[in-house]
Amino acid sequence: MGGQTATENTLQIDMRSFDRVLYFSKKSKEITVQTGITWRKLLEYIDTANLSVKIMQSYSNFTVGGALSVNAHGRYIGQGPIILSVKKIKIVLANGDLVEASPIINKEIFYGAIGGYGGLGVITEATLFLTDNRKVERTDTLMRADQYKKYFFDNMRTDSTVVFQSADIYPNGYNRIRSICYRVTQNALTIPYRIKPHEQNYSFNRFVYVLISESPAGKWIRQHIIDPIIYRKNLVEWRNYEASSSVEELEPISRKNSTYVLEEYFVPVNNFNNFYPVMAQILQKNRVNVINISIRHARPDPGSLLAWARTEVFSFVIYYKQGTKEADKEKVKNWTRQLIDAVIENKGAYYLPYQIHATPHQFAEAYPNSTKFFQLKKQLDPTNKFRNKLWDAYYK
Repeated sequence: MGGQTATENTLQIDMRSFDRVLYFSKKSKEITVQTGITWRKLLEYIDTANLSVKIMQSYSNFTVGGALSVNAHGRYIGQGPIILSVKKIKIVLANGDLVEASPIINKEIFYGAIGGYGGLGVITEATLFLTDNRKVERTDTLMRADQYKKYFFDNMRTDSTVVFQSADIYPNGYNRIRSICYRVTQNALTIPYRIKPHEQNYSFNRFVYVLISESPAGKWIRQHIIDPIIYRKNLVEWRNYEASSSVEELEPISRKNSTYVLEEYFVPVNNFNNFYPVMAQILQKNRVNVINISIRHARPDPGSLLAWARTEVFSFVIYYKQGTKEADKEKVKNWTRQLIDAVIENKGAYYLPYQIHATPHQFAEAYPNSTKFFQLKKQLDPTNKFRNKLWDAYYK
């Protein structure tokens, strides 16, 4: 969203045809892939062995290499950043060397490249740990915002039967939260598909997003009518079905005058109740057209240089609508910097794949090991061959 895949006067490598499975073991629950493969294709491959991905983002359209480069995460309880599920990688460096890296071999490259946004080289292969594909049942619980932290620690954090969990915050009041949980179950399936069909109609999703973001009563209708209908039944489905969602459901009808955008903030779990009301106040004061805020949980990162989870964290994924004019972008930059200040004050971080609004000082505060990353980049890529808008902004 901020140009993390490209910059002016450069060549861009399209990896999407570089998508073979190189090694697979059902017994050891491992797979090695070329990194242009999409998570959807990977899921289709391992589903035949009734295995599933251990960690990935919510949507399956993206490539494995892209997810590694941003150190993605999802709704997987007891997990966290995707680096926790990576056994090893291969990466092409600026001098042309093909290097294997893992937490044991060339570990400084491993911890720099994952979450490094392409700054050190091109990740070409990845070996991932897999897990069992299980049936999961969806349940939900509605509560006040100030009850959520205790609810999560009492009911979700150490429950080994929970696979997916997230919670939706309802704007513009930001005082009600719906926790959505998928637990392992032996109950009969209510959805027969193992993986979501390719061809789906997302017109209802787009209608709902327009209703929420443009109708004066849209947010009330979503909270009190649409969601109660959606969650009236406990669905039972395969883990791989839930993992194979398509990002097309978020695609706006047009981006000419406005578009939907994401931001994300990570806060140490003990600071949840400190950050949450400040975030709500900033969004209300700036009249941000928020569609949804999703809360997720992540275990600490094992050591990546640009770790967003230096401790155990809650993440706040803000999905909002903004205009495309320069004045609109300037307003977003203003309140985004306010949120970044608030998250830094709470010893947290903001996520880097989105619009590049943070000042260099804010970037350095949120990512204190960025100096080590830049030292490694200077060593491995002395001519700054691997560039994008993110590193144009912060790598001098």
